[in-house]
Amino acid sequence: MSDNGPFVQFNRVWLAYNDELWAAGKFAVEDISLQLARGEFAAIVGPSGCGKSTFMKLATGLRKPSRGEIQVDGLAVDGPLKISGMAFQAASLLPWRTTLQNVMLPLEIVEPHRSLLREKKAEYTERARALLASVGLSGYEDKFPWQLSGGMQQRASICRALIHEPQLLLLDEPFGALDAFTREELWCALRDLQAARGFNVILVTHDLRESVFLADTVYVMSRSPGRIVHRRAIELPRPRELELTYTPAFTEIVHELRGHIGALRHVGKSAAELAP
Repeated sequence: MSDNGPFVQFNRVWLAYNDELWAAGKFAVEDISLQLARGEFAAIVGPSGCGKSTFMKLATGLRKPSRGEIQVDGLAVDGPLKISGMAFQAASLLPWRTTLQNVMLPLEIVEPHRSLLREKKAEYTERARALLASVGLSGYEDKFPWQLSGGMQQRASICRALIHEPQLLLLDEPFGALDAFTREELWCALRDLQAARGFNVILVTHDLRESVFLADTVYVMSRSPGRIVHRRAIELPRPRELELTYTPAFTEIVHELRGHIGALRHVGKSAAELAP
């Protein structure tokens, strides 16, 4: 597709999980509009239950909106996106497969790689090894998940999401279960991967520091029903190093975002008041 125009576009998207909820005006997310440029790293933050994970399902085509339209790379999303990869808080590696075998799993499922796997097995294996090396897992290719730390498992999970070279990576709290030191290590690994490969990222997180360190743009969602109530461009220079997180400029942005989320505890409108 052309590089012109937004890569991801939500146009007044509403979602109710069934017809009864729609008729009752009970929405999971409502009236979401946004545009992400090609190669943009976006983060979605907000209180628990605000619809962040629902947003991810909509972006990948796992859920169709009740109203509105979603486009990715200029095409309407009407089913699961083949050009996307996903990673979650739980790495969910298959315990009977080695790290290398886990990373290569999407190539056995996603076309056209599935049809080409036998012919290109050596090429795909080398791609997986190179991807693992890029996140510091060289030498762990033949280890099983139970032989890896939590941080190593999550690195492998991100590699698995990227092995088929998707244009859009969706991350749902991928570092939430990790200790602070490991989390920051993985921020840097993800930063470097995205800078080198140029894919779009949508990151759902509760961690405001994480969102400001990684993202080009942060969107704040309201409590349920989820609405986007604030958009903040992060104009801090790249490449960003961890030392940046201790600077006044960084802290000021984090506090600004925290203020918007804190305000949501006191201010809100019902879906009925906002419905068109």
